[in-house]
Amino acid sequence: MTGATTHTVATAGHVDHGKSTLVRALTGTDPDRFAEERERGMTIDLGFAFCSLSSGRRVGFVDVPGHVRFIKNMLAGVGAVGSCLFVVAADDGWMPQSEEHLRILELLGISEAVVALTKVAAVDDARRAEARAQVAHHLATSPFSSAEIVEVDAPAGIGLDGLTGALERLLDRLGPPADSGRTRLWLDRVFAAKGAGTVVTGSLAGGAIHLGDELCAVPGAPPSFRPLAARVRAIQTDGAALQVAAPGSRVALNLVGPERRQLARGQALVHPGRYEPSATFDVSLQVLAALGHDVARRGAYQFHAGSAQLPASLRLLGASALSPGELGAARIHLPVPLPLLPGDRYVLRESGRGETVGGGEVLDVDPVLPAARARPDRSIERVVRERGFVDAARLERLTGERRPANLGRFVADEAAIAQLASRLSERLAAAGGLGVELSALDERERAVLERLEGAVVDKGKAMTRAAADDGIAELGVGPYLEALRAAPFSPPEPRAEGVSDAALRELVRRGLVVASDGCWFSKDAICKAAAAVRSLLEDAPEGVTVSAVREALGTSRKYALPLLAALDGLGATRRREDRRVAGSRLDELAGAKPVEPQGVQ
Repeated sequence: MTGATTHTVATAGHVDHGKSTLVRALTGTDPDRFAEERERGMTIDLGFAFCSLSSGRRVGFVDVPGHVRFIKNMLAGVGAVGSCLFVVAADDGWMPQSEEHLRILELLGISEAVVALTKVAAVDDARRAEARAQVAHHLATSPFSSAEIVEVDAPAGIGLDGLTGALERLLDRLGPPADSGRTRLWLDRVFAAKGAGTVVTGSLAGGAIHLGDELCAVPGAPPSFRPLAARVRAIQTDGAALQVAAPGSRVALNLVGPERRQLARGQALVHPGRYEPSATFDVSLQVLAALGHDVARRGAYQFHAGSAQLPASLRLLGASALSPGELGAARIHLPVPLPLLPGDRYVLRESGRGETVGGGEVLDVDPVLPAARARPDRSIERVVRERGFVDAARLERLTGERRPANLGRFVADEAAIAQLASRLSERLAAAGGLGVELSALDERERAVLERLEGAVVDKGKAMTRAAADDGIAELGVGPYLEALRAAPFSPPEPRAEGVSDAALRELVRRGLVVASDGCWFSKDAICKAAAAVRSLLEDAPEGVTVSAVREALGTSRKYALPLLAALDGLGATRRREDRRVAGSRLDELAGAKPVEPQGVQ
């Protein structure tokens, strides 16, 4: 079956504020999967559960830990979702992890939330009002300033209907998850199922996954980290088998190909050829205003995007440091490539201090300018301008947007086209009548050549139109051709006449000169020799000898043999033992130049 779209919502909030209890009350499923979590009454890793709202929509919940020690697990859970259920307990009120979770959600670009004010049965009305006002105050300058605040107490059965109604309105605002055709499933769980093999789960974004799809895991397994091929054998959402999983869904995939040990949280499954995995990329960096120090390149940083957490080195662009609250740009270096796109959100933490430093969005997944000159933004025009020429398919992988090619298969910057056209024009002008071999031009130059005014292509060479019209004069070989015509069957040596190898090759290419066994003859000489042989064959139909041809042409054996070899090669004659007989093209060549051959009566 094809499942209805399932929205995924992550929880957020301070430890022991009732996130898991609330999910359990909404779904009937305990998201705490491990015995240790139940014994300690504290979420350690991610938990997952589903419920149906009154509209019939299915909602998947990712329950995240609230303790500061497990912030990396929290980040893995919220990195691939678009909305959250923010939980604050009425008795404790706003706490440190409430603040950090809020700032993380803000950095990740999550702008839609429902706020649950929990444990309201444990406090009086005054405390409820105070806690509610406190939450509203902290949210006032955040993306959640207009979020609904619902008072609930799951054990007491208070406010659950109001909470599901608020979730319905949240999903109405979100609308259907976008399908850009760039599927990406960040893995948050990997396990081996008995009788099934490797199973992975994650929150699906960017595009659908179909049964039988060929995907690849990025980064792949060490030591190469090359993308790892995987085929989808089965799809489930909330325990139901599907033919297609839609973006926005919580998805479990049974994979064929990779072994369990080759996959882990932090990898992403994507369709081949849709992303340009990168380990070095440029980002915007918004430093948190509450941070107690500047941010510079020094520090042991952790980069978080999707479910990935990787050590990162940081190079600020255009500044030596960023102060708290300041927005800048940076170049991130990771040990392995990730499938990122401009616009993807990330969070940066410092391991040494154990604090969230800031975050922002990816701007360029494959920067080409040195860090000292880079001024990145998300403009596609900048990407093209800095590269000059970009294959249209690769540009889509680099930017996530499709642009039509304007030069062959390239999206090209007009200034780069003009610059290359100018260089190519100078090259053609310098080549003169010799022209430039097309095989010596790269793909971009050949594409520019097609729109280059005043350029022509002839027999595999490019030249200026003027050179093509007056090629022989430009080659400077007029005297040599005259010498060939004056002595057609005793031709002079090209070098003795000052003819370069390049000019000689051009004459042969144009068919003005025929090369044979180290001798060069004019086209007229070949035609005259063919006419002489045809005349001889009228009296000797059994064939003519080399000696007879030599005498008829008034030349020596040194030139008669190469001439006959040329006629054989052109199909004018055929060798039969020590004689030559007529070939299929003899009449054609003999009639091309109706000039009486020398020595023929």
